[in-house]
Amino acid sequence: MMGQMTTVETMTDLQRGTNRSADGRLSGIRLRLLASFVLVLALATAGSVVVVRTILINRVDQRIDAELVQEAREMRRLSTGNDPETGEPFRGRVRRIFDVFLERNIPARHEAQLTFVNGRPYLRSPSVVPYRLDRDEDLVQRWATLDRSERGEADSPAGRVEYLAVPLHEAGETTGVFVVAVFRDLWLEDVNPASWGAAAVGLLVLVIGSFLAWRVADRILGPVEQVTRAARGISETDLRGRIDVTGDDEIARLAATFNAMLDRLEHAFNTQRSFIDDASHELRTPITIIQGQLEVLGDDPAERSRTLGIVMDELDRMGRFVNDLLLLARAQRPDFLSLEIVDVGELSQELFEKATSLGERRWKIEQTGKGLIVADRQRVTQAMMQLAQNAAQHTGSDDEIAIGSLVSNGNARLWVRDTGPGIPADDQERVFDRFARGKRSGREGSGLGLSIVKAITEAHHGSILLESALGKGSTFTIVLPVDQPQPPEVV
Repeated sequence: MMGQMTTVETMTDLQRGTNRSADGRLSGIRLRLLASFVLVLALATAGSVVVVRTILINRVDQRIDAELVQEAREMRRLSTGNDPETGEPFRGRVRRIFDVFLERNIPARHEAQLTFVNGRPYLRSPSVVPYRLDRDEDLVQRWATLDRSERGEADSPAGRVEYLAVPLHEAGETTGVFVVAVFRDLWLEDVNPASWGAAAVGLLVLVIGSFLAWRVADRILGPVEQVTRAARGISETDLRGRIDVTGDDEIARLAATFNAMLDRLEHAFNTQRSFIDDASHELRTPITIIQGQLEVLGDDPAERSRTLGIVMDELDRMGRFVNDLLLLARAQRPDFLSLEIVDVGELSQELFEKATSLGERRWKIEQTGKGLIVADRQRVTQAMMQLAQNAAQHTGSDDEIAIGSLVSNGNARLWVRDTGPGIPADDQERVFDRFARGKRSGREGSGLGLSIVKAITEAHHGSILLESALGKGSTFTIVLPVDQPQPPEVV
């Protein structure tokens, strides 16, 4: 009863806790999942925009460098060539070189070309730029007096300017300076639309991804909410709630696992109720008998002796019943068995000698196995004696009871066969359950004997078999492995 109360109270506490926190907790999980996804997606979007912008800026800088080097290379090539009008070398005619170059070359967008002769501005490209660099005194003073090439940058009212200044030499003297300059900030303005476009696409992906994340979170947490609703419906009297399982993914397996847990809980509760009802009934009968006998106990010595005999007999029966219950409870403990090496042949002879004292029957050893097994000798003897006593209780003096054993294929088989009335087919499935009794076989008792046999057999990692037919008798066979598996190591 205490075990049932503890289990029910635990389930009730779990139900209360679930009722208090289910909605908020599930909502919190959904929000946390969504927030985490949105955060990751937002960081990825921002990172992608930064990467795209960085790549575009790098390409702009590379293009500016290429433009500056190309213009300077063309200027050098022209200065070492011939005048297109006369076909003769320029030979120091620096103004003519600048005239021809500016006539032939069209500056790129946001590019300015300037020339200096004798330390003063000479010609410039006709391109439209936001700021006249040839009117900047500091830049003019810097460029006009250069005697070697210079790659640099300068600030202007129109933003940052990248330039390459190339002096032209004749007889070791500087005759002129050619400068090609690019307004970098104007080039970067072309990058901004691409950056904003990438940001817009990222924002769109963020919105769509957030919506999908919400749907996915809802899809994932939906079965969890079903589990919560099913848990709310669990009580000590109703464990029928189940979750509809669809598909074969992790969520479906979660629902199936929860349903299997409910099946086990329902079976455990039903078994517990049945056990308590049957145990109460079994104990109530001797208690009633003892109470009735003591209430009418008189002073006559013979009557008192007879009454005490009845009371002691009922107390012995209660003691055996309680001991059987304790044995079934201990059968689940790891120290239930004391394993040793057992000779099956010697064990069979001992079982036969002990069984012959259970009653006048035609006892016989049907077969004796040869071999050794690892088992608890006392527990196996207890199980076989229970089978022999069970057979003796339900047979007559003319019936035969045979005990046999066999060792083969890694298993040991020990059996008890009788020629009694047999067990009906519809009772054979339940005779090993606690408190189970045959309906038409005439077998009586507390209904724990065969349960004890089954518990001992399963503790040895074995199985018990039953072959029976009405009017032909029954054969109970215990099948045990020759060696017991090693217990798992505790890490």
